[in-house]
Amino acid sequence: MYTRVGVKGVDSLLDDKGIPGGHTVLVLGAPGSGKTTFGLQYLVAGAKAGENGVYVSLDEDPDRLLESAESLGLGVKQQVAAKKIAVVDASPIRLLPAKVKLGSTEIGRKEFAVATLIASITDAIKKVGAQRVVIDPISTLVVHYSDDYERRIALLDLMAATVKSRCTTLLVAEMSDPSLQRRYQFEEFIVDGVLVLTRVLSGQNFTRVFSVEKMRGIDNDSQPHPYRISEGGIEVFPTEQLF
Repeated sequence: MYTRVGVKGVDSLLDDKGIPGGHTVLVLGAPGSGKTTFGLQYLVAGAKAGENGVYVSLDEDPDRLLESAESLGLGVKQQVAAKKIAVVDASPIRLLPAKVKLGSTEIGRKEFAVATLIASITDAIKKVGAQRVVIDPISTLVVHYSDDYERRIALLDLMAATVKSRCTTLLVAEMSDPSLQRRYQFEEFIVDGVLVLTRVLSGQNFTRVFSVEKMRGIDNDSQPHPYRISEGGIEVFPTEQLF
């Protein structure tokens, strides 16, 4: 079983199938690359296909986010109103104190943040019968961890919750290095797939570039392809190559 991404031009790069069902896929993007737009398009496409979804905002105020989506004509508000997409505001997590008191017990902010996030996501999935989840951006969560091992465990715990619910999940993250010859981020080794949105200098102009750098279970096109952001969202051009 496969999950069609629904972003124009992307599924053809995924062997015309989409993402294998239940996979967790990292969407890496440079600032202004449209990674949040990509995640919202994925959820709207699912809602229209009868696959409800959950959007988890770890950074931006949901109302402001929905207004931005409307300016692009994504139709997110309509699907939220129809209860096909649930929006979880998890942004207060970043404001948690160093210690959180639960009765007579104190636990660390990091542990509380992950436990609270997982509970919120699980409840939202059950509420709308979701098959798709977008968590945006996970960078806000993992920044609490200075230790690589702790970051890895926190991310694995988060992934386990969505996998248990049998959802196909996109984890949105910021790129530490937006160049094509970049160093890999630790998240890329854990997830089932990696989609990258960045830009390269072509002559005197920058070109937006989309690539499927990894997708377990299918024979994907891994070449970089140009894309654009316009009314209606992102469109990738699978027949055009940069090099």
